[in-house]
Amino acid sequence: MDGADDERPAPRCAVVVNPVKVADLDGFRRTVNDALAAAGWPEPVWYETTVEDPGLGQTREAVGAGAEIVLACGGDGTVRACVTALAGTDVALAVLPLGTGNLLAANLGLRDDLAAGLEVAVERGTRRLDVGAVGDQCFAVMAGMGFDAQLLDGTSERTKRRLGWPAYLVGAVRHLRDRPMRVSVRIDDRPPLRRRARSVLVANVGRLQGGVRLLADAEPDDGWLDVAVLTPRTLGHWLAMAWALLGRRGRVPRMELFRARRVEIVSDRAQPRELDGDLIEPGRSLTAEIRPGALWLCVPRPERDPDLAVDADAAAERGARLVEEARHE
Repeated sequence: MDGADDERPAPRCAVVVNPVKVADLDGFRRTVNDALAAAGWPEPVWYETTVEDPGLGQTREAVGAGAEIVLACGGDGTVRACVTALAGTDVALAVLPLGTGNLLAANLGLRDDLAAGLEVAVERGTRRLDVGAVGDQCFAVMAGMGFDAQLLDGTSERTKRRLGWPAYLVGAVRHLRDRPMRVSVRIDDRPPLRRRARSVLVANVGRLQGGVRLLADAEPDDGWLDVAVLTPRTLGHWLAMAWALLGRRGRVPRMELFRARRVEIVSDRAQPRELDGDLIEPGRSLTAEIRPGALWLCVPRPERDPDLAVDADAAAERGARLVEEARHE
């Protein structure tokens, strides 16, 4: 799929939206419909998520109805449900970020910019990405067990609404001195590694909330998962890690890196766990495996740059013009 071909007919599309994340759903719907109409697209079919179904069933219904592109509008849970439903299909995913987390949107450089997300969708530049699978659930960015999920669990929705992504720093500070977990990490068929770790991350791409690049070498379509085992024990260790990450230094202290097609993590006690910034049930183990090339994703630029955010700023400018033009039509 290529974003440069303007001769293709406009695609049938659907919007899967979490209504809780939108203050004015009718106004939001008008903005999206008008922008798509200005781009020559037919009116999309809209599906609202529910507490019982955060988007999986709605996305599957949209695919069954013939959608060629699904626009996911919501936080991490909505986007991840759409990823799970679309993995293994030829239907593309576009992200219209809402909420405060939006790990996949952060890796696309979209932040919470609706206009940029709409522009990326209508330009139809797509790449086939790998996804990770944990049981019957998929993730596009990363899975985690331990501290990363702990800070998500410790950050309230109210604080996130007030502060945005820096709210996660508040949650992090509360757990810096918690005791580590004893883990066994099996990389593919190798003998298990045993560590006292604070967190084990399994990533397909490398950005965290706020755009911090945790895994500089992680590529979204190389057929590998990047595994990071974090072993800080003191406040000094945490500060050294943060300094290395923010300064984009090559080596991050107290972090071991591995690559795997399948990774199995087993802890000595139940731990909080997350997929793409969305909490799942706590557990003592987490097993993830790669599904190469399983997802078509709308990206700012379709070339094979390892950074999915390439051209995001320019797409935001074009998107702002698209939305402005739609308002005057």
